[in-house]
Amino acid sequence: MKSQQLLLLFFLFIASFSSVAQETLLLPDNFDVEGHRGARGLKPENTLPAFETALDLGVTTLELDTHFTADGVVVIWHDDRIGADKCGLNPENDIDAPNPDSLIFQGKNLFFSHLSREQTLAYRCDRNPEKGLFTEQDNSPTSLAGDDYHILSLDELFTFVEDYANSDLKTEAQRKNATKVLFNIETKRKVDNPDAIGDDFDGENPGAFELALLDLIAKHQFEDRVIIQSFDYRSLWAIHRVNENIPLAALSTGNIPDFFQIAAQGAAIWSPNYKDLSPELIIEAHNAHLKVIPWTVDDIAIMSQLIEWGVDGIITDYPNILLGVE
Repeated sequence: MKSQQLLLLFFLFIASFSSVAQETLLLPDNFDVEGHRGARGLKPENTLPAFETALDLGVTTLELDTHFTADGVVVIWHDDRIGADKCGLNPENDIDAPNPDSLIFQGKNLFFSHLSREQTLAYRCDRNPEKGLFTEQDNSPTSLAGDDYHILSLDELFTFVEDYANSDLKTEAQRKNATKVLFNIETKRKVDNPDAIGDDFDGENPGAFELALLDLIAKHQFEDRVIIQSFDYRSLWAIHRVNENIPLAALSTGNIPDFFQIAAQGAAIWSPNYKDLSPELIIEAHNAHLKVIPWTVDDIAIMSQLIEWGVDGIITDYPNILLGVE
């Protein structure tokens, strides 16, 4: 197994020193192309323009992260707080909210669990925190979302995708894809940092966060279009106690879960850091009836190798590369 993992790292090493032709990858039937945080390589992450860009490209799944405001709204963001590396106060808003440009980044007053939904609307999140890595990312307007880079609620994203499916600004193929695109929603609970969500979660039963998430899914009748993923498996099993029909994805990095155990508890997908993968592990996961969808793969050579090994999908910042779209 270690030799296969070393082989994967070798491919990554070679790719860092050589350009790989933008060939079109041959994707297996029903292969899941997941736009990471929308399309982070192309637009500021977890924003309407990022999700619109991913939809324009034709992804099968929008991957995203969720947190919970102090007044109980599910919002879409990766970090547990608002930071100046990604956001600043929107000068067009006069909402009273902390300024990330003038506060210590670790300050708890920027935790989502300490901010109201109204306060989160004070921010414009169009900054690129890793310009050296995401050189193609830009914050220009898109045709439907325009220049709207506010922090989204999950409810807003669901509504946006519904509107996209009926928009005259999109092609027939794009509209059709939007009617069936999936949502891979990460709950950002942390065992070692309960304040990241800050609700009444007891570790077994769903907290207010999970229940609010399930209510939104029911409101939009998206039960058959969502996957819920987490590194904190307690959140997954709590959701499974309420609704056994929603597919669950067990995220991992640096450790390999017991495939049969997580499948028995309700997981349908194993989503590892791609560097942890080997052909043998993919076979083992498949034997436990788990799909294997690694994160976050941005190099075409690595994509090709993982497809050859038999993964069921890939989470990527560059869905255009995976789909072979200019």
